[in-house]
Amino acid sequence: MRFVYGITSNVLLPVLLSVAPVLALTPDEARAWREDLRFMAEQMQEKHKNLYHSISPQDFNAKVEALNARIPTLTRAEVIVELAEIVAAVGDGHTNIYPTRDPKIGFHSLPVTFTFFGEGLYVRAVRESQRTLLGARVIRIGNLDVEDAYAAVKTMIGHDNDGGARYWAQYLLAMPEVLEALHITSRVEDVPLTLANAGHSEVKVTLHPSEAVEIMSGDTSTLFYPRKGWIDVRDLAPGPNPLWLSKINEPFHFEHAGSLLYVQINQVSNASNETLEHFAKRLHDEIANTKPDKMAIDLRQNRGGDGTLIVPLIRSAIQSESVDRPGHLFGIIGPATFSAAQMLADALERYTNVIFVGEPTGSKGNTYGDSRKIILPNSGMTVRVSIYYWQDWYPWDGRESTAPQIPAPMTFDAYSHKADPALQTISERH
Repeated sequence: MRFVYGITSNVLLPVLLSVAPVLALTPDEARAWREDLRFMAEQMQEKHKNLYHSISPQDFNAKVEALNARIPTLTRAEVIVELAEIVAAVGDGHTNIYPTRDPKIGFHSLPVTFTFFGEGLYVRAVRESQRTLLGARVIRIGNLDVEDAYAAVKTMIGHDNDGGARYWAQYLLAMPEVLEALHITSRVEDVPLTLANAGHSEVKVTLHPSEAVEIMSGDTSTLFYPRKGWIDVRDLAPGPNPLWLSKINEPFHFEHAGSLLYVQINQVSNASNETLEHFAKRLHDEIANTKPDKMAIDLRQNRGGDGTLIVPLIRSAIQSESVDRPGHLFGIIGPATFSAAQMLADALERYTNVIFVGEPTGSKGNTYGDSRKIILPNSGMTVRVSIYYWQDWYPWDGRESTAPQIPAPMTFDAYSHKADPALQTISERH
């Protein structure tokens, strides 16, 4: 396999997107960013439930003053990244600045989608024109190997644990402005990659900015959604998508897979045509009428929503005694399981006989949440801060995540062959 970007029949193709050159700030721009920084720091201190739960006031203020002094020497992208680093230093997953949720930031992405499978980072999806890159493992990005590049972008990610950080890092590692601002690459226009193909041979390729960062909702993982003009590595495998990908754009649904009742809840919210409470009643009736041997509740793509809506679901599970017993009720979790989805997992753990399968969640039971927006006056950028502390676990419970009793990680090989290790493990248990 040969990896080539922008070259066909020895003719150089134009860069897909023109990105403004990286320039130092003008005095007026520097003054505006300094005003935004001061406003951000003041509002964070006023609105966060406990801004100094993981960082001291002295360290927080020192970071603010250090950035204030450097702003005139920085580029716009460097200022944004350093603002994000200050916010992330607060140390919780709901306090953040994320380019994927703020069009005012205006960063760009490469013509590839990176995804972590275990410790490896893979080119999981590409624009059709970059098909030869599909399925390669990423060895190096710019000046750093993958783990060092991840460590660099992690500094700007508000997170509760490493799984939550990795979830967002796979987006940031494909943003040229982020890579250049963190000195992972030298130029925003060029992103050198070292890849390993299927034969494990290392090849080098240089990618360029392709399009504006896709803006997404915070309550559902859209990572695996089909995208027009893109091809996913799973598209190369025959047959239909596995259950966990078959209806990923629906907030919730259930269906039978042999003796297993598969329940997927992608969002803790009401759908346009049905409330979550009504869905829970339908689920209870379905269990009563069909008597499945096992039930699996899949929360792997659930980023949260309204945690006050989970009670009917828990009640439905408890009242369904035929499945709420050891070895018959399963919860499937992963690094995208976050916020209100974590609360749902916590309630299942406390009140039912659930057995968790999959990978650790991207959050934890005792943490800060319910973010509120701070809009910076000059840039219009959004900063989110946590306004409540949630204690779903005992006060002394220091776990960093909900870990599965039965690990069943999604490997790249399983994903590319449309297999689901978690559901397969559940189906095979006696």
